[in-house]
Amino acid sequence: MWPCDLFVWFDLRGMLLFTFAVLLVVYFWGGKDPPNFPPGPPCLPLVGNIFNIESKQPHIYLTKLADVYGNVFRIRLGRHTTVFVSGWKTVKEAIVTQADNFVDRPYSPMVTRIYSGNSGESGLFFSNGKVWRRQRRFAMAALRTFGPAKTSMVQSICEESHHLQEAMEKEKGEPFDPVPLLNNAVANVICQIVFGRRFDYSDRNFQSMLKNLTEMAYLEGSIWALLYDAFPALMKHLPGPHNGIFSSSKSLEASIRGEIERHKLDPAPGDPRDYIDAFLMEEKVKNSELGFNDGNLVLCCLDLFLAGGETTSKTLQWGLIYLIKSPRIQDKVQVEIDGVIGQTRQPTMADRPNLPYTDAVIHEIQRMGNIVPLNGLRMAAKDTTLGGYFIPKGTSVMPNLTSVLFDRTEWETPDTFNPEHFLDADGKFARRDAFVPFSAGKRACLGEGLARMELFLFFVTLCQRCYFTTVDGAEPSSEGIIGATRSPNAFKIHARAR
Repeated sequence: MWPCDLFVWFDLRGMLLFTFAVLLVVYFWGGKDPPNFPPGPPCLPLVGNIFNIESKQPHIYLTKLADVYGNVFRIRLGRHTTVFVSGWKTVKEAIVTQADNFVDRPYSPMVTRIYSGNSGESGLFFSNGKVWRRQRRFAMAALRTFGPAKTSMVQSICEESHHLQEAMEKEKGEPFDPVPLLNNAVANVICQIVFGRRFDYSDRNFQSMLKNLTEMAYLEGSIWALLYDAFPALMKHLPGPHNGIFSSSKSLEASIRGEIERHKLDPAPGDPRDYIDAFLMEEKVKNSELGFNDGNLVLCCLDLFLAGGETTSKTLQWGLIYLIKSPRIQDKVQVEIDGVIGQTRQPTMADRPNLPYTDAVIHEIQRMGNIVPLNGLRMAAKDTTLGGYFIPKGTSVMPNLTSVLFDRTEWETPDTFNPEHFLDADGKFARRDAFVPFSAGKRACLGEGLARMELFLFFVTLCQRCYFTTVDGAEPSSEGIIGATRSPNAFKIHARAR
Protein backbone atom coordinates (compact mmCIF):
# COMPACT_ATOMS: atom_id res chain seq x y z
CA MET A 1 0.00 0.00 0.00
CA TRP A 2 1.41 3.40 -1.02
CA PRO A 3 2.01 5.90 1.81
CA CYS A 4 -0.60 8.28 0.40
CA ASP A 5 -3.15 5.42 0.24
CA LEU A 6 -2.28 4.45 3.81
CA PHE A 7 -2.83 8.04 4.90
CA VAL A 8 -6.21 8.14 3.15
CA TRP A 9 -7.22 4.83 4.80
CA PHE A 10 -6.32 6.04 8.30
CA ASP A 11 -8.00 9.38 7.58
CA LEU A 12 -11.18 7.64 6.39
CA ARG A 13 -11.19 5.27 9.34
CA GLY A 14 -10.74 8.18 11.71
CA MET A 15 -13.66 10.03 10.12
CA LEU A 16 -15.89 6.97 10.41
CA LEU A 17 -14.97 6.44 14.05
CA PHE A 18 -15.51 10.13 14.78
CA THR A 19 -18.90 10.09 13.02
CA PHE A 20 -19.97 6.97 14.92
CA ALA A 21 -18.87 8.53 18.22
CA VAL A 22 -20.84 11.71 17.47
CA LEU A 23 -23.93 9.65 16.63
CA LEU A 24 -23.62 7.75 19.90
CA VAL A 25 -23.31 10.98 21.86
CA VAL A 26 -26.33 12.45 20.06
CA TYR A 27 -28.29 9.28 20.68
CA PHE A 28 -27.53 9.03 24.40
CA TRP A 29 -27.90 12.77 24.98
CA GLY A 30 -31.07 13.20 22.89
CA GLY A 31 -32.56 9.87 23.93
CA LYS A 32 -32.58 10.60 27.63
CA ASP A 33 -36.08 10.15 29.00
CA PRO A 34 -37.76 12.91 31.04
CA PRO A 35 -38.60 12.19 34.69
CA ASN A 36 -41.44 9.70 35.24
CA PHE A 37 -41.49 8.69 31.58
CA PRO A 38 -42.94 5.20 30.88
CA PRO A 39 -40.44 2.34 31.24
CA GLY A 40 -39.58 -0.07 28.45
CA PRO A 41 -37.24 -2.82 27.31
CA PRO A 42 -33.50 -2.15 26.89
CA CYS A 43 -32.65 -1.00 23.38
CA LEU A 44 -29.63 -0.80 21.10
CA PRO A 45 -27.99 2.52 20.17
CA LEU A 46 -29.30 4.07 16.96
CA VAL A 47 -31.63 1.19 16.00
CA GLY A 48 -33.61 0.99 19.25
CA ASN A 49 -35.91 -2.05 19.67
CA ILE A 50 -36.51 -2.63 15.97
CA PHE A 51 -34.92 -6.10 16.10
CA ASN A 52 -36.86 -7.14 19.21
CA ILE A 53 -40.28 -6.87 17.62
CA GLU A 54 -41.59 -10.14 16.20
CA SER A 55 -42.31 -9.55 12.54
CA LYS A 56 -45.06 -12.20 12.27
CA GLN A 57 -47.05 -11.47 15.45
CA PRO A 58 -45.98 -8.00 16.70
CA HIS A 59 -49.27 -7.42 18.56
CA ILE A 60 -48.66 -10.53 20.69
CA TYR A 61 -45.13 -9.41 21.55
CA LEU A 62 -46.35 -5.93 22.49
CA THR A 63 -49.22 -7.33 24.55
CA LYS A 64 -46.79 -9.51 26.51
CA LEU A 65 -44.54 -6.53 27.19
CA ALA A 66 -47.38 -5.02 29.22
CA ASP A 67 -47.07 -7.96 31.63
CA VAL A 68 -43.45 -6.92 32.25
CA TYR A 69 -43.54 -3.12 32.10
CA GLY A 70 -47.17 -2.29 32.87
CA ASN A 71 -50.02 -0.94 30.75
CA VAL A 72 -48.05 2.12 29.65
CA PHE A 73 -44.56 1.45 28.28
CA ARG A 74 -42.26 2.79 25.60
CA ILE A 75 -40.54 1.27 22.56
CA ARG A 76 -37.79 2.93 20.53
CA LEU A 77 -37.72 2.55 16.74
CA GLY A 78 -34.53 4.20 15.56
CA ARG A 79 -34.41 7.50 17.44
CA HIS A 80 -38.21 7.73 17.61
CA THR A 81 -40.03 6.76 20.78
CA THR A 82 -43.56 5.38 20.83
CA VAL A 83 -45.61 4.88 23.98
CA PHE A 84 -47.88 1.82 23.87
CA VAL A 85 -51.09 1.74 25.88
CA SER A 86 -52.63 -1.59 26.94
CA GLY A 87 -55.74 -2.82 28.77
CA TRP A 88 -59.26 -1.44 28.48
CA LYS A 89 -59.08 1.03 31.39
CA THR A 90 -55.85 2.64 30.21
CA VAL A 91 -56.78 2.63 26.52
CA LYS A 92 -60.11 4.22 27.45
CA GLU A 93 -58.27 6.90 29.41
CA ALA A 94 -56.22 7.73 26.33
CA ILE A 95 -58.75 7.65 23.48
CA VAL A 96 -62.01 8.49 25.28
CA THR A 97 -61.30 10.42 28.50
CA GLN A 98 -58.40 12.35 26.91
CA ALA A 99 -59.82 12.21 23.38
CA ASP A 100 -59.01 15.86 22.60
CA ASN A 101 -55.41 15.45 23.69
CA PHE A 102 -54.76 12.28 21.65
CA VAL A 103 -56.69 13.01 18.47
CA ASP A 104 -53.91 14.10 16.08
CA ARG A 105 -51.62 11.86 14.02
CA PRO A 106 -47.83 12.21 14.30
CA TYR A 107 -45.52 12.74 11.33
CA SER A 108 -44.85 9.63 9.26
CA PRO A 109 -42.18 9.57 6.50
CA MET A 110 -43.98 6.69 4.80
CA VAL A 111 -47.34 8.49 4.73
CA THR A 112 -45.67 11.71 3.58
CA ARG A 113 -44.12 9.89 0.64
CA ILE A 114 -47.40 8.18 -0.32
CA TYR A 115 -49.31 11.47 -0.23
CA SER A 116 -46.53 13.77 -1.47
CA GLY A 117 -48.01 13.95 -4.98
CA ASN A 118 -51.30 15.34 -3.70
CA SER A 119 -50.54 18.94 -2.72
CA GLY A 120 -49.64 18.00 0.84
CA GLU A 121 -53.13 16.66 1.60
CA SER A 122 -53.57 13.70 3.93
CA GLY A 123 -56.98 12.19 3.24
CA LEU A 124 -59.24 11.08 6.06
CA PHE A 125 -57.01 8.88 8.16
CA PHE A 126 -53.80 10.91 8.41
CA SER A 127 -55.08 14.49 8.37
CA ASN A 128 -55.20 16.70 11.47
CA GLY A 129 -56.83 19.86 12.74
CA LYS A 130 -59.60 21.67 10.89
CA VAL A 131 -59.06 19.69 7.66
CA TRP A 132 -59.56 16.39 9.50
CA ARG A 133 -62.63 17.66 11.39
CA ARG A 134 -64.28 19.00 8.24
CA GLN A 135 -63.46 15.98 6.08
CA ARG A 136 -64.62 13.53 8.76
CA ARG A 137 -67.95 15.35 9.16
CA PHE A 138 -68.40 15.42 5.40
CA ALA A 139 -67.56 11.71 5.01
CA MET A 140 -69.92 10.71 7.81
CA ALA A 141 -72.73 12.75 6.24
CA ALA A 142 -72.03 11.15 2.86
CA LEU A 143 -72.06 7.66 4.36
CA ARG A 144 -75.41 8.40 5.97
CA THR A 145 -76.79 9.70 2.67
CA PHE A 146 -75.44 6.96 0.40
CA GLY A 147 -74.91 4.19 2.97
CA PRO A 148 -76.86 2.68 5.89
CA ALA A 149 -79.53 5.39 6.02
CA LYS A 150 -80.35 4.91 2.35
CA THR A 151 -83.30 2.53 2.12
CA SER A 152 -81.89 0.93 -1.03
CA MET A 153 -78.57 0.08 0.65
CA VAL A 154 -80.01 -2.99 2.41
CA GLN A 155 -81.32 -4.14 -0.95
CA SER A 156 -77.92 -3.46 -2.56
CA ILE A 157 -76.08 -5.51 0.05
CA CYS A 158 -78.57 -8.35 -0.30
CA GLU A 159 -78.20 -8.24 -4.09
CA GLU A 160 -74.44 -8.38 -3.66
CA SER A 161 -74.94 -11.37 -1.37
CA HIS A 162 -76.84 -12.99 -4.24
CA HIS A 163 -73.90 -12.38 -6.60
CA LEU A 164 -71.60 -13.85 -3.95
CA GLN A 165 -73.78 -16.93 -3.60
CA GLU A 166 -73.88 -17.39 -7.39
CA ALA A 167 -70.09 -17.22 -7.53
CA MET A 168 -69.87 -19.88 -4.81
CA GLU A 169 -72.34 -22.09 -6.66
CA LYS A 170 -70.13 -21.94 -9.76
CA GLU A 171 -67.55 -23.93 -7.81
CA LYS A 172 -69.98 -26.89 -8.16
CA GLY A 173 -69.16 -28.43 -4.83
CA GLU A 174 -65.40 -28.34 -5.34
CA PRO A 175 -63.19 -26.83 -2.60
CA PHE A 176 -62.42 -23.17 -3.23
CA ASP A 177 -60.69 -20.16 -1.70
CA PRO A 178 -63.47 -17.87 -0.37
CA VAL A 179 -61.21 -14.84 0.10
CA PRO A 180 -61.37 -13.39 -3.44
CA LEU A 181 -65.16 -13.77 -3.54
CA LEU A 182 -65.63 -12.06 -0.16
CA ASN A 183 -63.26 -9.27 -1.23
CA ASN A 184 -65.30 -8.79 -4.41
CA ALA A 185 -68.62 -8.58 -2.57
CA VAL A 186 -67.53 -6.21 0.19
CA ALA A 187 -65.55 -3.94 -2.15
CA ASN A 188 -68.58 -3.60 -4.41
CA VAL A 189 -70.60 -2.13 -1.53
CA ILE A 190 -67.93 0.57 -1.10
CA CYS A 191 -67.83 1.06 -4.88
CA GLN A 192 -71.56 1.79 -4.93
CA ILE A 193 -71.16 4.43 -2.19
CA VAL A 194 -67.99 6.05 -3.58
CA PHE A 195 -68.25 5.46 -7.34
CA GLY A 196 -72.03 5.02 -7.68
CA ARG A 197 -71.72 1.60 -9.33
CA ARG A 198 -70.68 -2.00 -8.78
CA PHE A 199 -68.26 -4.05 -10.87
CA ASP A 200 -68.53 -7.51 -12.33
CA TYR A 201 -66.24 -9.89 -10.47
CA SER A 202 -64.34 -10.55 -13.70
CA ASP A 203 -63.60 -6.86 -14.37
CA ARG A 204 -59.81 -6.54 -14.77
CA ASN A 205 -59.54 -3.00 -13.39
CA PHE A 206 -61.66 -3.99 -10.37
CA GLN A 207 -59.42 -6.99 -9.68
CA SER A 208 -56.31 -4.84 -10.06
CA MET A 209 -57.72 -2.41 -7.47
CA LEU A 210 -58.43 -5.23 -5.01
CA LYS A 211 -54.94 -6.68 -5.47
CA ASN A 212 -53.36 -3.31 -4.74
CA LEU A 213 -55.63 -2.73 -1.74
CA THR A 214 -54.63 -6.09 -0.24
CA GLU A 215 -50.96 -5.34 -0.86
CA MET A 216 -51.18 -1.93 0.78
CA ALA A 217 -53.14 -3.20 3.79
CA TYR A 218 -50.50 -5.84 4.46
CA LEU A 219 -47.39 -3.74 3.92
CA GLU A 220 -48.61 -0.64 5.82
CA GLY A 221 -48.77 -2.67 9.01
CA SER A 222 -45.69 -4.81 8.42
CA ILE A 223 -42.19 -4.60 9.85
CA TRP A 224 -41.16 -2.96 6.57
CA ALA A 225 -43.34 0.06 7.29
CA LEU A 226 -41.80 0.34 10.77
CA LEU A 227 -38.32 0.19 9.23
CA TYR A 228 -39.21 2.87 6.70
CA ASP A 229 -40.54 5.26 9.34
CA ALA A 230 -37.54 4.57 11.60
CA PHE A 231 -34.88 4.97 8.89
CA PRO A 232 -36.46 6.86 5.96
CA ALA A 233 -33.23 8.32 4.58
CA LEU A 234 -31.82 4.81 4.21
CA MET A 235 -34.94 2.83 3.30
CA LYS A 236 -36.01 5.08 0.41
CA HIS A 237 -32.82 4.08 -1.43
CA LEU A 238 -32.99 0.35 -0.67
CA PRO A 239 -34.83 -2.37 -2.58
CA GLY A 240 -37.36 -4.45 -0.66
CA PRO A 241 -41.05 -5.18 -0.10
CA HIS A 242 -41.63 -1.70 1.35
CA ASN A 243 -41.48 -0.27 -2.18
CA GLY A 244 -44.67 -2.20 -2.93
CA ILE A 245 -46.54 0.24 -0.66
CA PHE A 246 -45.74 3.12 -2.99
CA SER A 247 -46.29 1.29 -6.29
CA SER A 248 -49.65 -0.08 -5.08
CA SER A 249 -50.80 3.32 -3.85
CA LYS A 250 -49.92 4.95 -7.19
CA SER A 251 -51.89 2.30 -9.10
CA LEU A 252 -54.88 2.78 -6.83
CA GLU A 253 -54.73 6.54 -7.13
CA ALA A 254 -54.69 6.23 -10.94
CA SER A 255 -57.83 4.06 -10.86
CA ILE A 256 -59.61 6.50 -8.54
CA ARG A 257 -58.64 9.47 -10.72
CA GLY A 258 -60.20 7.66 -13.66
CA GLU A 259 -63.49 7.42 -11.74
CA ILE A 260 -63.31 11.10 -10.79
CA GLU A 261 -62.84 12.07 -14.44
CA ARG A 262 -65.81 9.89 -15.37
CA HIS A 263 -67.92 11.84 -12.87
CA LYS A 264 -66.71 15.17 -14.25
CA LEU A 265 -67.74 14.14 -17.78
CA ASP A 266 -71.20 13.17 -16.50
CA PRO A 267 -71.94 15.68 -13.70
CA ALA A 268 -74.98 15.55 -11.45
CA PRO A 269 -75.44 19.17 -10.31
CA GLY A 270 -77.72 19.46 -7.31
CA ASP A 271 -78.44 15.73 -7.14
CA PRO A 272 -75.29 13.85 -6.09
CA ARG A 273 -75.35 10.12 -6.81
CA ASP A 274 -72.41 9.14 -4.62
CA TYR A 275 -69.48 10.32 -2.49
CA ILE A 276 -67.47 11.64 -5.46
CA ASP A 277 -70.40 13.71 -6.77
CA ALA A 278 -70.99 15.21 -3.32
CA PHE A 279 -67.28 16.01 -2.89
CA LEU A 280 -67.05 17.69 -6.31
CA MET A 281 -70.04 19.86 -5.41
CA GLU A 282 -68.33 20.91 -2.17
CA GLU A 283 -65.13 21.55 -4.08
CA LYS A 284 -66.89 24.23 -6.15
CA VAL A 285 -68.09 26.23 -3.15
CA LYS A 286 -65.67 25.45 -0.30
CA ASN A 287 -62.15 26.71 0.34
CA SER A 288 -59.48 24.20 -0.68
CA GLU A 289 -57.82 24.84 2.69
CA LEU A 290 -60.46 22.51 4.14
CA GLY A 291 -59.27 19.73 1.83
CA PHE A 292 -61.85 20.06 -0.95
CA ASN A 293 -59.63 19.58 -3.98
CA ASP A 294 -59.01 16.77 -6.46
CA GLY A 295 -55.80 15.59 -4.78
CA ASN A 296 -57.47 15.12 -1.42
CA LEU A 297 -60.53 13.53 -3.03
CA VAL A 298 -58.28 10.78 -4.37
CA LEU A 299 -56.80 10.18 -0.91
CA CYS A 300 -60.17 10.23 0.86
CA CYS A 301 -61.52 7.63 -1.59
CA LEU A 302 -58.40 5.53 -1.00
CA ASP A 303 -58.91 5.70 2.78
CA LEU A 304 -62.57 4.72 2.46
CA PHE A 305 -61.62 1.63 0.47
CA LEU A 306 -58.80 0.63 2.82
CA ALA A 307 -60.89 1.13 5.97
CA GLY A 308 -64.27 0.03 4.66
CA GLY A 309 -63.33 -2.88 2.43
CA GLU A 310 -60.41 -4.67 4.03
CA THR A 311 -61.78 -4.80 7.57
CA THR A 312 -65.24 -6.11 6.70
CA SER A 313 -63.94 -8.71 4.27
CA LYS A 314 -61.39 -9.96 6.81
CA THR A 315 -64.10 -10.25 9.46
CA LEU A 316 -66.24 -12.41 7.17
CA GLN A 317 -63.21 -14.57 6.39
CA TRP A 318 -62.64 -15.16 10.10
CA GLY A 319 -66.38 -15.78 10.42
CA LEU A 320 -66.18 -18.75 8.05
CA ILE A 321 -63.19 -20.12 9.93
CA TYR A 322 -64.89 -19.97 13.34
CA LEU A 323 -68.11 -21.49 11.98
CA ILE A 324 -66.09 -24.38 10.55
CA LYS A 325 -64.06 -24.80 13.73
CA SER A 326 -67.28 -24.86 15.79
CA PRO A 327 -69.93 -26.94 13.96
CA ARG A 328 -72.21 -26.83 17.02
CA ILE A 329 -72.22 -23.03 16.88
CA GLN A 330 -72.84 -23.07 13.11
CA ASP A 331 -75.81 -25.40 13.65
CA LYS A 332 -77.24 -23.19 16.39
CA VAL A 333 -76.94 -20.05 14.24
CA GLN A 334 -78.75 -21.73 11.35
CA VAL A 335 -81.53 -23.05 13.59
CA GLU A 336 -82.12 -19.50 14.90
CA ILE A 337 -82.10 -18.01 11.38
CA ASP A 338 -84.48 -20.69 10.10
CA GLY A 339 -86.88 -19.98 12.95
CA VAL A 340 -86.95 -16.22 12.43
CA ILE A 341 -86.37 -15.69 8.70
CA GLY A 342 -86.57 -19.11 7.06
CA GLN A 343 -84.38 -20.20 4.17
CA THR A 344 -85.90 -18.10 1.39
CA ARG A 345 -86.86 -14.66 2.71
CA GLN A 346 -84.25 -11.94 2.37
CA PRO A 347 -82.94 -10.75 5.77
CA THR A 348 -83.34 -7.13 6.86
CA MET A 349 -81.83 -5.10 9.69
CA ALA A 350 -85.18 -5.37 11.48
CA ASP A 351 -84.38 -9.06 12.03
CA ARG A 352 -81.32 -8.38 14.15
CA PRO A 353 -83.10 -7.93 17.54
CA ASN A 354 -84.80 -11.29 16.94
CA LEU A 355 -81.47 -13.06 16.28
CA PRO A 356 -79.58 -12.50 19.57
CA TYR A 357 -77.41 -15.63 19.29
CA THR A 358 -76.43 -14.87 15.69
CA ASP A 359 -75.65 -11.27 16.67
CA ALA A 360 -73.52 -12.55 19.57
CA VAL A 361 -71.62 -14.86 17.21
CA ILE A 362 -70.89 -11.97 14.83
CA HIS A 363 -69.55 -9.87 17.72
CA GLU A 364 -67.41 -12.74 18.98
CA ILE A 365 -65.99 -13.19 15.47
CA GLN A 366 -64.98 -9.54 15.53
CA ARG A 367 -63.41 -9.93 18.97
CA MET A 368 -61.47 -13.12 18.24
CA GLY A 369 -60.71 -12.15 14.64
CA ASN A 370 -59.02 -9.03 16.01
CA ILE A 371 -58.99 -7.42 12.58
CA VAL A 372 -57.04 -4.28 13.59
CA PRO A 373 -54.62 -5.59 16.26
CA LEU A 374 -53.16 -2.20 17.09
CA ASN A 375 -54.62 1.18 16.16
CA GLY A 376 -53.58 4.33 14.39
CA LEU A 377 -50.78 6.28 16.04
CA ARG A 378 -51.86 9.29 18.11
CA MET A 379 -49.81 12.30 19.24
CA ALA A 380 -50.02 14.14 22.54
CA ALA A 381 -51.22 17.69 21.91
CA LYS A 382 -49.84 18.88 25.27
CA ASP A 383 -47.95 17.62 28.29
CA THR A 384 -50.15 15.18 30.17
CA THR A 385 -50.14 12.05 32.31
CA LEU A 386 -51.35 8.60 31.30
CA GLY A 387 -51.53 5.65 33.63
CA GLY A 388 -49.58 7.71 36.16
CA TYR A 389 -46.69 8.44 33.75
CA PHE A 390 -45.62 11.74 32.23
CA ILE A 391 -46.29 12.02 28.48
CA PRO A 392 -44.62 15.10 26.93
CA LYS A 393 -46.25 17.09 24.15
CA GLY A 394 -45.54 15.57 20.73
CA THR A 395 -45.06 12.00 22.01
CA SER A 396 -46.41 9.28 19.71
CA VAL A 397 -48.94 7.02 21.43
CA MET A 398 -50.27 3.69 20.13
CA PRO A 399 -53.38 2.09 21.71
CA ASN A 400 -53.11 -1.72 21.64
CA LEU A 401 -56.61 -2.96 20.73
CA THR A 402 -55.51 -6.60 21.07
CA SER A 403 -54.92 -6.01 24.77
CA VAL A 404 -58.49 -4.70 25.10
CA LEU A 405 -60.27 -7.44 23.14
CA PHE A 406 -58.39 -10.08 25.17
CA ASP A 407 -58.27 -8.23 28.49
CA ARG A 408 -58.59 -10.87 31.23
CA THR A 409 -60.28 -8.41 33.56
CA GLU A 410 -63.06 -7.77 31.01
CA TRP A 411 -63.74 -11.14 29.35
CA GLU A 412 -64.62 -14.39 31.13
CA THR A 413 -62.79 -16.64 28.64
CA PRO A 414 -60.69 -14.20 26.57
CA ASP A 415 -58.74 -16.82 24.60
CA THR A 416 -61.77 -18.96 23.69
CA PHE A 417 -64.36 -18.40 20.97
CA ASN A 418 -67.40 -17.94 23.17
CA PRO A 419 -70.56 -16.15 21.94
CA GLU A 420 -71.83 -16.20 25.56
CA HIS A 421 -69.62 -13.13 26.09
CA PHE A 422 -72.42 -11.16 24.39
CA LEU A 423 -75.47 -12.84 25.94
CA ASP A 424 -77.10 -12.20 29.30
CA ALA A 425 -78.62 -14.82 31.60
CA ASP A 426 -81.86 -14.73 29.60
CA GLY A 427 -80.13 -15.30 26.25
CA LYS A 428 -80.62 -11.70 25.14
CA PHE A 429 -77.86 -9.79 23.40
CA ALA A 430 -75.65 -7.83 25.82
CA ARG A 431 -73.30 -5.04 24.84
CA ARG A 432 -69.79 -4.91 26.31
CA ASP A 433 -67.83 -1.70 26.91
CA ALA A 434 -64.50 -3.37 26.08
CA PHE A 435 -65.71 -4.39 22.62
CA VAL A 436 -63.70 -1.92 20.52
CA PRO A 437 -62.92 -3.49 17.12
CA PHE A 438 -63.77 -0.10 15.56
CA SER A 439 -61.65 1.73 18.16
CA ALA A 440 -63.38 4.44 20.24
CA GLY A 441 -63.42 8.15 20.84
CA LYS A 442 -63.05 10.85 18.20
CA ARG A 443 -60.91 8.70 15.89
CA ALA A 444 -63.28 5.73 15.96
CA CYS A 445 -64.01 4.17 12.57
CA LEU A 446 -66.37 6.53 10.74
CA GLY A 447 -67.82 3.63 8.73
CA GLU A 448 -68.85 1.60 11.80
CA GLY A 449 -72.57 1.79 10.97
CA LEU A 450 -72.02 0.56 7.43
CA ALA A 451 -69.69 -2.21 8.58
CA ARG A 452 -72.21 -3.48 11.13
CA MET A 453 -74.93 -3.58 8.48
CA GLU A 454 -72.71 -5.41 5.99
CA LEU A 455 -71.50 -7.95 8.54
CA PHE A 456 -75.02 -8.78 9.66
CA LEU A 457 -76.59 -9.06 6.20
CA PHE A 458 -73.70 -10.91 4.53
CA PHE A 459 -73.23 -13.29 7.47
CA VAL A 460 -76.93 -14.11 7.86
CA THR A 461 -77.37 -14.66 4.11
CA LEU A 462 -74.34 -16.96 3.94
CA CYS A 463 -75.53 -19.03 6.90
CA GLN A 464 -79.09 -19.04 5.61
CA ARG A 465 -78.09 -20.55 2.25
CA CYS A 466 -74.97 -22.66 2.88
CA TYR A 467 -73.34 -25.03 5.33
CA PHE A 468 -69.56 -24.61 5.49
CA THR A 469 -66.88 -27.25 5.97
CA THR A 470 -63.22 -27.57 5.05
CA VAL A 471 -61.46 -29.98 2.72
CA ASP A 472 -61.38 -33.46 4.26
CA GLY A 473 -62.49 -31.99 7.60
CA ALA A 474 -59.12 -30.29 8.15
CA GLU A 475 -59.39 -27.57 10.78
CA PRO A 476 -58.32 -24.13 9.53
CA SER A 477 -55.68 -22.22 11.46
CA SER A 478 -56.71 -19.47 13.86
CA GLU A 479 -53.30 -17.80 13.57
CA GLY A 480 -53.27 -14.79 11.31
CA ILE A 481 -51.01 -12.83 8.99
CA ILE A 482 -50.36 -9.36 10.38
CA GLY A 483 -50.39 -6.17 8.37
CA ALA A 484 -52.53 -3.09 8.96
CA THR A 485 -55.24 -5.75 9.30
CA ARG A 486 -55.06 -9.34 10.54
CA SER A 487 -55.76 -11.85 7.76
CA PRO A 488 -56.35 -15.61 8.02
CA ASN A 489 -53.82 -17.98 6.54
CA ALA A 490 -54.88 -19.37 3.16
CA PHE A 491 -57.72 -21.90 3.44
CA LYS A 492 -60.24 -23.63 1.21
CA ILE A 493 -63.85 -24.51 1.98
CA HIS A 494 -66.85 -26.48 0.80
CA ALA A 495 -70.10 -24.49 0.67
CA ARG A 496 -72.96 -27.02 0.62
CA ALA A 497 -76.36 -25.60 -0.31
CA ARG A 498 -78.85 -26.08 2.50
